[in-house]
Amino acid sequence: MELRALRYFVTVAEELHFGRAAERLHIVQPAVSQQIARLERELGVQLLDRTSRRVRLTPAGLRVLDAARDTLAAAARVRVVAGEHAAPLRIGVESCVTDRLDRAVTRLRNAARPADPVLIDLPVPARLDAVRTGDLDLALIRGTFTAPGLTVSHAWSEPLHVVLARAHPAAAHPTVTLRDLAPDGLRLPARHHDPALLDAIVAALPPGLPHQPAGDPVNVLFEVGSAPHTWTVLPAEHLANTRSTRIRAVPLDPPMTINGYVVASPAMPAPCMRTLTTAFAD
Repeated sequence: MELRALRYFVTVAEELHFGRAAERLHIVQPAVSQQIARLERELGVQLLDRTSRRVRLTPAGLRVLDAARDTLAAAARVRVVAGEHAAPLRIGVESCVTDRLDRAVTRLRNAARPADPVLIDLPVPARLDAVRTGDLDLALIRGTFTAPGLTVSHAWSEPLHVVLARAHPAAAHPTVTLRDLAPDGLRLPARHHDPALLDAIVAALPPGLPHQPAGDPVNVLFEVGSAPHTWTVLPAEHLANTRSTRIRAVPLDPPMTINGYVVASPAMPAPCMRTLTTAFAD
């Protein structure tokens, strides 16, 4: 029995749809179907009840699902504890490097049991999937999200800032209120890029405030810099290393904050999880 087959089964069980599971796994759908069928043959039971309209777990599938998750988590733990001195620590992150990330890397390298962080840039959904499958040791996530089957630890909070074109009348202010901004000028990253971040920003803003998706954060900042009536809201640390002379990040009044989390497999030993959380804390 291969871990890959268990990983595919868990993904299908969570999605209850072979097509969506294949998208999450970044493989073609027939490969998923073949692995599930092989696993069913090996176990001698039917795990999934498939019809043209739906997929659901059989009673045997429900039992196997818990065991499969435990097995994948145990495999991830083996990778962690088997590491040599300064073992690689695979961390799922976004593309920008922040002072917090630099500081955490230094702390981890100088810890009682040193780690050698390896930063892997992945979208948030792929980050969570990679932790579940053991392809990442941990992931950093900002915002509002659910992570069934994973351990989530709050590590930090940071302010949200408004980003304006330098030509915007409020750009010279020490702080900005939402009353200073055009209600129809809000631009935010597309949800698929970072659902957790977008959901948290939308939740922090007044209900019903309209916004237009503008691609990834780089495209959002480019559009804001090009159109003085537009504006966006992003985490302060995300903006700290922005070098564009066409935009300015300004604190909000009243302040708004967003939370940051360390996400790992439940097989991660509790002392290790505390060390990782502390490394990214303020």
